[in-house]
Amino acid sequence: MSETTKTSGSGFTAEERAAMRERNKELKTRQSKDADIAAVLEKIAGMTDADRAMATKVHEIATQVVPTLDPRLWYGSPAYYQDGKLICFFQDSGKFKTRYATLGFSDNARLDDGTIWPSSYALTEMTPHAEKLVRDLVTRAVD
Repeated sequence: MSETTKTSGSGFTAEERAAMRERNKELKTRQSKDADIAAVLEKIAGMTDADRAMATKVHEIATQVVPTLDPRLWYGSPAYYQDGKLICFFQDSGKFKTRYATLGFSDNARLDDGTIWPSSYALTEMTPHAEKLVRDLVTRAVD
């Protein structure tokens, strides 16, 4: 497993600092819906083959199955918003040099199930089972 590199003094890895800079830039340069979609697609295109395939499928699900979701970047990762509130995001494995990609959900997602439930999922491959689960989770998140 790859590890991120800590630098002395800051407490954040170089990758974490880069993500924070990306988020700051995103907040300062809010764009049109078309520009936001283009930025998400550009980010997906820059991923490794395996992550790109998974991110593409997540993007298709989010935009086709739940057309009320608006794609835009969140900390440099493809993310999907409803009414201006973050619902879910896809974090590629290269972002923080992890061994798997992550599909994460914010507290705005309606996935509550009793007193404990997962809010992020590790993805290593978009199998038919994984695709069905992602489709169900994204749909449920906005119901």
